[in-house]
Amino acid sequence: MYQTQPSFILGFHGTEQETVTALVADPSKHLKPSAGKYEWLGHGIYFWENDPQRAYEWASTGNAKSKIKTPDAVGAVLDLKLCLDLTTRSGLEEVAEAYAILTESYNELGIPLPANKGGPDKLRRELDCQVITAVHTYREGKGLPPYDSVRAPFREDVELYPGAGFHRRTHIQIAIRNLDCIKGYFRPIAR
Repeated sequence: MYQTQPSFILGFHGTEQETVTALVADPSKHLKPSAGKYEWLGHGIYFWENDPQRAYEWASTGNAKSKIKTPDAVGAVLDLKLCLDLTTRSGLEEVAEAYAILTESYNELGIPLPANKGGPDKLRRELDCQVITAVHTYREGKGLPPYDSVRAPFREDVELYPGAGFHRRTHIQIAIRNLDCIKGYFRPIAR
């Protein structure tokens, strides 16, 4: 019942400047979904919620997959529709259940689960990607409607100040699985 967001939100994606120009000029174009094995929220089109500066920063310095020649950020109006929201108890419980089922499957096969790696922020999240993918697979097997999006907060980087519970790059990330969630693209006024 509470898995549908009641309003539109703004998401920002760091990419090549020519991609931003093409998306804004032609409403039929879309970003390509990420489908790698380290995707934090499984496969989808990734956005930073309400943070064009972070999207631009990632395009400038944080893209480990390929160097972006002319970094830019594109904004999108998003309707998350049916959302696996990891800021809610029900979303977290569903992910924990998928982890338990996935662990059992790996144990039956006699192989170890993949691990999240890459420093304190665990930037290479193979385990998380597989768990989120398992959520979608298990829902399909139960005849439940598929999630259109996945949303989660991430604590990232160093403490904002000594002893802080806040970190320098804490953010909310969104993975869009259903292109109908993207209502339009725009060029942000400022980063």
